[in-house]
This record gives sequence, C-alpha cells and structure tokens, in this order.
Amino acid sequence: MRDQPPELPAQEDGAEAATPQSAIWTGRATNRAQWLLAAGGAACIALGVELAVDSTWTSGIAPLLMSVIGCVAAGLLVIYGTLAFVHVAVKVDDDSLEVRCGHIGLPRRRIPLGDVVGADFAPRVTPRQWGGWGYRWRPEKGTAVVVRRGEGVVLRLGDGRVFTVTVDDAEAAVRVIRARLRLLSTTKAAEA
Repeated sequence: MRDQPPELPAQEDGAEAATPQSAIWTGRATNRAQWLLAAGGAACIALGVELAVDSTWTSGIAPLLMSVIGCVAAGLLVIYGTLAFVHVAVKVDDDSLEVRCGHIGLPRRRIPLGDVVGADFAPRVTPRQWGGWGYRWRPEKGTAVVVRRGEGVVLRLGDGRVFTVTVDDAEAAVRVIRARLRLLSTTKAAEA
C-alpha cells in the first residue's frame, strides 16, 4: 500500500487569501503620451539621414558629420528612453516583487519580499516629484519607476531604502504584498 499524502485541513471562509495561488498579482501602467516623444526621436533620426543624403554644405565634412551623428544619436536616445518607459509591468509572486519596463522588459528590478518591511499605497505619484519619467533616484526619496502620474506602490526596504512604482490598481498590490509579508513573518516565527 502506498503512502497517502496527509489531508489538508478544511479552510474557513476567506482563508483562501493566504494561499500561494491567490497571492500572485500582476499589474501594468501605460503612458501613451510618450509615443509623441518617440515620434520626435524618429524625426531627429530622419533629419540626420536627410542631412547625410542630401547635404550641400560647403563648410566641410567635419561639421556635416557632427550634425548627422548628433541628430541620429539624439534620436536613438529619445526613442530608447521613451519606448523603455512607455509602460511598466509589475508582478508580485510568493517571494518577490518584479518590475519590468518597456517592451523588452529592461530595465528590470526584482525585490525579494524578505527584504521588504512595509508596503504603502501612494494615491498620487507624479513625474514632477521624481524629476521626470523613467527609472529615477533621489537621495532624499529613494528609487522609483515612474511611467505616468497616478497611483503607485511604495515599498520600504529593510536597509532603509524606499522603492516606488506607478501601477494601476496599486491598492490591490499593497494588500497582496502585506498579506505575503504577514505570511512570511508567521512562517519565520513558527520556524524559530
């Protein structure tokens, strides 16, 4: 006769919120206005190509090369910077919070929930607070991923740092993170 796995005790109503399956949360935030900036970057590249192909500059090759390279480089920088931060995807699983930016998921940040001491809901996070869109760092505030103005999640880490990310339905993310933190603390207490 094979060993049977032990039966799990029946859960009370509402107890399913503590199970690992219900603790997984995903969310996104998008800023469609940044597509306008990407179009501006494409225009810079087009200007650089136009200068390279149809230039009648008589002042020499050095100024022409500097103009072409400058336009193309500025355009590529603007396009990458905007496309990398057009949207952000946030995932909370059993043991971490992961943030992926843009279409290819870079930059990416993974924060183990064991390093988190608290999670708060921020009803209004703005690019102005952080000095613009993108992946930001301010000595007095911490690190943030800001893709649009609106609600966000603020994580307080055990080493004193703070990480903020703008995401839709941030209140739900905070509830899930807090539930995971309670579960982790009871697990650690039971092990001790």
